[in-house]
Amino acid sequence: MAIEVFNRHENKYLMDNQSFVEIYNRLLDYMELDEYNKNDQFYSISNLYFDTDQHSIIRTSLAKPKYREKLRLRAYGVPKQDAKVYLELKKKVFGLVNKRRTGLTLDEAYEFVRTGAEPELKPYMNKQVIQEIKYFLGRYELQPKVYLAYDRIAMFCKNNRDLRVTFDTNIRSRRHDLRLEAGDHGDLIMAKDQWLMEVKAEKTVPVWLAQLLSELGMFRMGFSKYGNEYRMNIRQEERIKERFLL
Repeated sequence: MAIEVFNRHENKYLMDNQSFVEIYNRLLDYMELDEYNKNDQFYSISNLYFDTDQHSIIRTSLAKPKYREKLRLRAYGVPKQDAKVYLELKKKVFGLVNKRRTGLTLDEAYEFVRTGAEPELKPYMNKQVIQEIKYFLGRYELQPKVYLAYDRIAMFCKNNRDLRVTFDTNIRSRRHDLRLEAGDHGDLIMAKDQWLMEVKAEKTVPVWLAQLLSELGMFRMGFSKYGNEYRMNIRQEERIKERFLL
């Protein structure tokens, strides 16, 4: 069963293909691939982010307050109407990420966000998380704003399953066809040869990993997929406005 409530630290690193291959091969000495990557295959993750008409949630997040939160709907691959998906409430408090999610069918998730009414409780749902999301929905008038998908390789530490490293590439987005079942097409928000690595741990990273990152000259940075997509979208809108003003 997927973990539905957890706290962890997340550090992010951007790299090119050469750096990815180098650190990936070194990590295999300490880590093992996720079961969905066992045959050298990616698995795809698709997300639908919800926000207000004024984009207030992402605007607040980009201002980097001590507390920030967002709501997204996540699926693995392109789901069908009756597929199980995850509605996730993600918070960040003083750098610590808290994620709370519940399983729903795709139709149940859409209806829950649209109406704010709790779905009829099913065995695959987390009642406490449902109530927390209901409270969140009551604070905002939300609608789907952006679709984000990417291809992922995930690894777990052989001696500590709480330590996880993921590599995301081919990060793509769209602001139309805002339904997960509409396919995973979209415009790239990063170059094709770029990778986003995330190191996820309940506590601090082990010494061997800190030394490896230092040896390879990799330094953490702030990077939000939704935030970067939003910045790109705003810049594009500004360029269009400038053309009309000329």
